[in-house]
Amino acid sequence: MRILLCGASGFIGRPIALALQAAGHEMVARSRRSRPALDFARATRAADWRAHLAGIDAVVNAVGVLRDSARAPMAAVHEAVPQALFDACAEAGVRRVLHISALGIEANPTRYARTKRAADEHLLRLNQAGRLDGLVLRPSLVFGPGGASSQLFVGLSQLPVLLLPRPVLRARVQPLAVAELAEAVAQLIAQPARRGLMELGGPEALTLADFIASLRAQRGAAPARTLPLPGWLTRLSARVGDAVPVSPWCSETLALLATDNVAAPGALAALLGRAPCPPGALLATLRGHDARTQAA
Repeated sequence: MRILLCGASGFIGRPIALALQAAGHEMVARSRRSRPALDFARATRAADWRAHLAGIDAVVNAVGVLRDSARAPMAAVHEAVPQALFDACAEAGVRRVLHISALGIEANPTRYARTKRAADEHLLRLNQAGRLDGLVLRPSLVFGPGGASSQLFVGLSQLPVLLLPRPVLRARVQPLAVAELAEAVAQLIAQPARRGLMELGGPEALTLADFIASLRAQRGAAPARTLPLPGWLTRLSARVGDAVPVSPWCSETLALLATDNVAAPGALAALLGRAPCPPGALLATLRGHDARTQAA
């Protein structure tokens, strides 16, 4: 198939591009620098997408931002632009659409969650109307090279004393390797009968504190002392993060990480045809990437 991949240069998009090509698909990437150019923060009308859908068989949308900004406002990137893309696909007869969303956004009050849900619900309505064969894919915590949250957790795992907010200490995640998520996308895009909403997690659910401890153990370091961060200091640190645009830690991140982020087990293994990478081996995926980069 000839597949339009939105977000091909991003943390999740780059591995998806490799997985689609490995599966024999022709990948078409668009960005502000491509020819023709496409700005994912400005293409808010279906007409903005029509030229980019010519000759396309399917679409994968992997565009997303963790922080709101003037250059890439969440209301546009997560909501208005995907909705315009989905409408354009329906008009152009490009029925197969796979949209990467996020697990844990149901009933979450953050702007991130609200805008993500709006796009998800729009695609599902087009499904119900019989206009698309769309799939909303909601992965749990995605871990891999280049991921802002991955870098945050690896950094925390290097601290001998770990101060974590109480909600973060209790919340559970189901981390999965970004390369395996990409492999699952390459499988699913060619299965139009798989439509609707799919949640995807790794093989094991554990608290964020335990996941950070696992990353530390994978480095061969002794266990860190973990203490609860007082509520006032948690809120202060998040507000400080709000003022630092490049920081992955902010009020939105705090609210997202304080919510359980788990899916029914087994879905990823069924797609891969093997056992997925467990949390206790995820750090090696970063090392393998670093080694390949140095060799190149």
